[in-house]
Amino acid sequence: MHNVRKIAEDLFYIGCSDRKLALFESAYPVKDGMSYNSYLVRDEKNILFDTVDKVCAEQFYENLTKALEGKTLDYIAVQHMEPDHCALLEEVVKLYPGVKIICTQKTVGMIKQFFNFDIDKHAIIVKEGDIIKTGRHEFQFIMAPMVHWPEVMVTYDKTDRILFSADAFGSFGAVNGNLYDNEVDWQRDYLDEARRYYTNIVGKYGLQVQMLLKKASLLDIKMICPLHGLIIKENIGLFIQKYDKWSSYTPEENGVMIAYSSVYGGTESAVSLFASKLADNGVKNIKMFDVSMTHPSFVLSEAFKFSHIVIATTTYNAGIFESMETFLHILSSHNLQNRKYVIIQNGSWAPVCGGQIREMLEKLKGTEILDDSICIKSTLKEEQLAGLDNVVNTIVKSLAL
Repeated sequence: MHNVRKIAEDLFYIGCSDRKLALFESAYPVKDGMSYNSYLVRDEKNILFDTVDKVCAEQFYENLTKALEGKTLDYIAVQHMEPDHCALLEEVVKLYPGVKIICTQKTVGMIKQFFNFDIDKHAIIVKEGDIIKTGRHEFQFIMAPMVHWPEVMVTYDKTDRILFSADAFGSFGAVNGNLYDNEVDWQRDYLDEARRYYTNIVGKYGLQVQMLLKKASLLDIKMICPLHGLIIKENIGLFIQKYDKWSSYTPEENGVMIAYSSVYGGTESAVSLFASKLADNGVKNIKMFDVSMTHPSFVLSEAFKFSHIVIATTTYNAGIFESMETFLHILSSHNLQNRKYVIIQNGSWAPVCGGQIREMLEKLKGTEILDDSICIKSTLKEEQLAGLDNVVNTIVKSLAL
């Protein structure tokens, strides 16, 4: 049975959701599943914006057929060639052999990598600012390379002032009936997953996102239609503001995130005391994660939020304990910048991980190491409490409480 949703006068949502999915891209936990959004504009010429993941193929074909109401498909705008959005492209071309595929030159090469049909016969290559009219609608194509693949473009409907944003402004999570952000408490229930999606999927490419935001600032946007997550109508300004902070690596909140790993409890005991001392000194915004127990995608998302980060772990095989090393590698590979750090190291006989952590963090632009003087040998001792207090005071002063 089709599940077509009318969005505007001649705009239809024909996407679907996968609630059985446990790991998006085999990497990120999605407890609420994932949506794969696709949109059809029915005009004198009908245009489809992207397809969906193959897991939703049957639902998609039913939706597309219903939305077209017996008419043919004239155009497919391929904004992003990742298979969760283009998996059904070849099959749609078989169904509508006269269809033209609107895409960038780089997309053509990628289509040839993924599929075997004659893309050159179907392709309409567009560049920055090019416009295609379908009748009532006038679509402008805007290049968005590395947000988050090199071939990406977004599309602005100049007629209805809608931005089809590809993977930008997306979110983890399935569509649960409500299709729009103004039908839910978006800031309370969806913003965290939008941040986790951005930081893990797009976070490395802040400069490229900034370039897209500058282009978007010139547009009068009344609605954003992303390829994942809810359609944005009410929170456009807030979402753009968040993207500006995330992509410029500006902390959203003044506070302390503590990321730790602990083998036998000594490090955990120390950071628990450390957090208590922060609270006693007036720090209200504290978040703690055991990186051995919490998936790094969640910890990375919070790292993008907080201004100050405490890294506490033990030496393991003359290096950094494995779960913490994994998290630090992810932090580094996602290019987090402009954060203030405290490093707490542990080591029962040869504590050397602190220096290695500092070396990793200092490669990130704007990193400031506030203190790395606390060195635990198995467990924190009474004579180290004054030093711990000094580090707490350093953070409190830096937070300007």
